[in-house]
Amino acid sequence: MTTPSFPRRPVLAGIAAFAALIAAPALAAPAIGKPAPAFSAIDSTGKARSLSEFRGKTVVLEWTNDGCPYVQKHYKAGAMQGLQKRAAGDGVVWLSIISSASGKQGYKTAAQANAWKTESGAAPSAILLDPKGEVGRAYGAKTTPHMYVVNPAGTLVYMGGIDDKNSADPASLKGATNFVVAALDDLKAGRAVARPVSAPYGCSVKY
Repeated sequence: MTTPSFPRRPVLAGIAAFAALIAAPALAAPAIGKPAPAFSAIDSTGKARSLSEFRGKTVVLEWTNDGCPYVQKHYKAGAMQGLQKRAAGDGVVWLSIISSASGKQGYKTAAQANAWKTESGAAPSAILLDPKGEVGRAYGAKTTPHMYVVNPAGTLVYMGGIDDKNSADPASLKGATNFVVAALDDLKAGRAVARPVSAPYGCSVKY
């Protein structure tokens, strides 16, 4: 009896593809005290921006989604805008990043992002559009808001929640310890950031 033969090429191709996947280097997770992950993205004005262009300045990265109640807590109360303006006064670069995919909550075209900035009174240095989630995944951004602070040397010195109140209630802003403010104050005073990591909270990033 003749043993039936089967094409081997798809099987071999599948094995090769799996081996390549295993061998491919994974994105290194961001780590405190290590260089912040490099990135490039187009901002809402159509300009290409990169982390490297801000070397020598403190940089705040804020993941945002205007449809998220946790984000709304900070913006409707004017708290986020106030922090952005305070940071700008100290020469800090503030980048608001929208990593929502097309068709998902929070996604914005450039025109929509600019309109939201005007309507909300937001005051970041730039709004970065990241619809493919490349910047978000490089940083492991999980929530909106999710905050990161990079020092002038390009080192990641803070990552986590914006404060210690895991709530969407605007009343929770009263008495909250703002970890981003604390990190920026430490950097301004030439101190090591006392609390470099905290648990982020909010809505999931809509990749």
